[in-house]
Amino acid sequence: KRSCTHRYCFAVCIKQDQRSRHARGTVPTSKERGVREEQIVKKIFATMVGSSSSWSTALVKISPYTFASIGIAISIGVSVLGAAWGIYITGSSLIGAAIKAPRITSKNLISVIFCEAVAIYGVIVAIILQTKLESVPSSRIYDPESLRAGYAIFASGIIVGFANLVCGLCVGIIGSSCALSDAQNSSLFVKILVIEIFGSALGLFGVIVGIIMSAQATWPSKG
Repeated sequence: KRSCTHRYCFAVCIKQDQRSRHARGTVPTSKERGVREEQIVKKIFATMVGSSSSWSTALVKISPYTFASIGIAISIGVSVLGAAWGIYITGSSLIGAAIKAPRITSKNLISVIFCEAVAIYGVIVAIILQTKLESVPSSRIYDPESLRAGYAIFASGIIVGFANLVCGLCVGIIGSSCALSDAQNSSLFVKILVIEIFGSALGLFGVIVGIIMSAQATWPSKG
């Protein structure tokens, strides 16, 4: 419906332009008509979406503390989501397989520990990012250095949060397969555990890059 409305507005604008030109006795050439139609399209698009400069101005006017706080929230929130998701996948398979093979319960708890470590990564990075926040005079909140610090903390939180989300899913799926394989053949446990260790290393990559990124967050001095 929206696209039909836009086409209708465009057609109405073209008709009105043609009528005004005919009333003045001036018939536009094909080139002039094309330029005029392009101008009308730009006006309609600017009315519906807004110019790019307005969006960039709005983003710059957002406080860097807002970006920093969102980054901290994403760091811990998405990491805990990944850990909970992984524990859910591993735990459900482990409980189901333990009914037929109770011996696998103790060994496969290590998969749950690996998933829990993902949440710990997020908590540690969130604490580090929290220590990066500093008070800045109101006159210098929108300085380039303040914006850079806010964006750095925001990017660090996104990197750590989503890296741990994927890591938690990876470890959870591998841990689920490990529990089912161990219930069938106990010799497969150590081999699959090696794969699980490599999967848990994915979260460490995000933590390392996130800490390096947060080191770029320097706020302007009060002096």
